[in-house]
Amino acid sequence: MVEVTHIDYSHMKGGLVRMMDRFKEEGTLTGEVEDDDFLREEPNAALLGLLYDQRVRAEYAFTGPHRLRERLGHLDMAKIAEMDADAFREVFAESPAVHRFTNKMADTTQKVATIIAEDYDGDAANLWNDGADADTVAKRVKKLPGFGKQKSAKMKYVLHYFGHRDFSEE
Repeated sequence: MVEVTHIDYSHMKGGLVRMMDRFKEEGTLTGEVEDDDFLREEPNAALLGLLYDQRVRAEYAFTGPHRLRERLGHLDMAKIAEMDADAFREVFAESPAVHRFTNKMADTTQKVATIIAEDYDGDAANLWNDGADADTVAKRVKKLPGFGKQKSAKMKYVLHYFGHRDFSEE
């Protein structure tokens, strides 16, 4: 069982809250230990999981990066950015689809991958691994395609509960 200091998310609602509640009760966020472990080990997956948390069940959204990695054999942002868009959409749409809005989310994934590859050395962890506070991390994430103010603010909880950053002191 993974040890995490719980932080207050009582002001939030939705699927991510359900996942954090499950973690308190069962010790797993997605409902699958293997998927949780992958999200803990792979910063790009944590970022993409939050990207996909839109109009689908949160657990399905956060397991999307695992499905994508299984199909591609990697989550290398530079390789994803360089893939032919039609070929990437096909991989994205394989059953079960990475996300229900396959074309839009595949396109957005490639846009995010391009920025991460070019501006963050291919590693989403470079958005947050410099010790920046949660507000600064949220501002950086908000600049990415597909991330608005509310979704960007959730990054703190994703990073905290998947073990990428401890925000218990903020």
